[in-house]
Amino acid sequence: MAEEQHQDVHRSLKTRHLSMIALGGSIGTGLFVASGSAISTAGPGGALLAYVGIGIMVYFLMTSLGEMATYLPVSGSFSTYATKFVDPALGFAMGWNYWFNWAITLAVDISTAAIVMQFWLPTVPGWVFSLIALVLIFTINALSVRSFGETEYWLSLIKVVTVLVFLVIGVLTIVGIMGGHATGLSNFSYKKAPFVGGIPTILSVFVVAGFSFQGTELIGITAGESATPEKSIPKAIKQVFWRILLFYILAIFVIAAIIPYTSKDLLGSSASDIAISPFTLVFKRAGLAAAASVMNAVILTSVLSAANSGMYASTRMLYSLSLQGYAPKTFGRVNRRGIPIMALLGTTVIGLLTFLSSLFGQRIYIFLVSASGLTGFIAWLGIAISHLRFRRAFVKQGHQLSELRYHAKWFPFGPWFAFILCLVVIIGQDLHSFATLDWQAIGVTYMSIPLFIVLYVYYKIRYHTKMIPLDKVDLTRHHHGKD
Repeated sequence: MAEEQHQDVHRSLKTRHLSMIALGGSIGTGLFVASGSAISTAGPGGALLAYVGIGIMVYFLMTSLGEMATYLPVSGSFSTYATKFVDPALGFAMGWNYWFNWAITLAVDISTAAIVMQFWLPTVPGWVFSLIALVLIFTINALSVRSFGETEYWLSLIKVVTVLVFLVIGVLTIVGIMGGHATGLSNFSYKKAPFVGGIPTILSVFVVAGFSFQGTELIGITAGESATPEKSIPKAIKQVFWRILLFYILAIFVIAAIIPYTSKDLLGSSASDIAISPFTLVFKRAGLAAAASVMNAVILTSVLSAANSGMYASTRMLYSLSLQGYAPKTFGRVNRRGIPIMALLGTTVIGLLTFLSSLFGQRIYIFLVSASGLTGFIAWLGIAISHLRFRRAFVKQGHQLSELRYHAKWFPFGPWFAFILCLVVIIGQDLHSFATLDWQAIGVTYMSIPLFIVLYVYYKIRYHTKMIPLDKVDLTRHHHGKD
């Protein structure tokens, strides 16, 4: 019985933690660095359109997730929902797919942290910084759920403040109060702007926007450790939507107004291009000399925050897979502090091995990173499908919608819109390679899809699972976790 008491994670995340985790999950190098490449590819109008489109889709996905997570708050949410509401094979494939995605992302983030640090200390070998970052993030996650939540809260706050300061300085520069002369909106009609390259380029920027927003679904994973899921999840979803739209859309508007889309400086898309982060460029344009150093520090916090979230998400997903019998039992063990410690160790080892491959076998590393490329979109597809099935089963079994603590807006438009848009983005990821039949590029770009299918088919053949009939879907609510 003593063993049993330590089987549950602790419910100690507060509303402010959840709001910041979802918000912080989506503000990262995608906004600080890659937003520039989106503008240079599709022009200011194309970039705005792509970010607005993905932003709306993510909102609908969050409401779908919110409806399921308030009804059934579990750690490692959407793999559990796919198992319960659709087909155990889908839950199995989604869970492993998502765990793999974040374990790889963790390695990418600790590599990035080293690149960022070398801006200040170019003589120190990069692996030293990566190792320090990994040990730091492991420790934060091993202490308690509370320490993870607090760290994430403060790291996210730094990012949010930076974006707000950036928006103010940007607007002052556009109207000419800072930086000498007003740029106005002339860049929106410069050369081929606002839309450059038509629909194919806008589609390719949808992918960049999608990567930028990945991490917002973390809110579903935190549900199992939230002190008051019914209250905090809906509140966090509402706040996150407006803030994301505000931050991303306004930030891209400001960058596009100040820097013409033809500027070579917008081409950087990785953290090594820090000196030409669009944020740094705008601060410099406004006449702030220390801009590069300040932005570098902010990007460092944002990379650490992404690694911290990644470690948390993948650990909880592995823990959840173990509870469902999809992963070895040992990963389901929780210590006295409510931490799934074996799952944390397992994830750290994979993150470390992936990172080592970046030192020794560059090709393996690039292979792993591209393999995790589309997994976020696959997870979003799964959320949309699970929600459609959940709602149909709920009604079919004679439940009233008034029983739900939180209602997804505009059902069934939301999940269908998300489903179709995700499919379009996944297929349209690299149409150019299909046109030229470049099989190697196709293989690299679309690798996550066969990986997902292999997991799905393996489970289906081995356990002969079928799609669960709507009247047989298990809608019982269990009480998990310590209060």
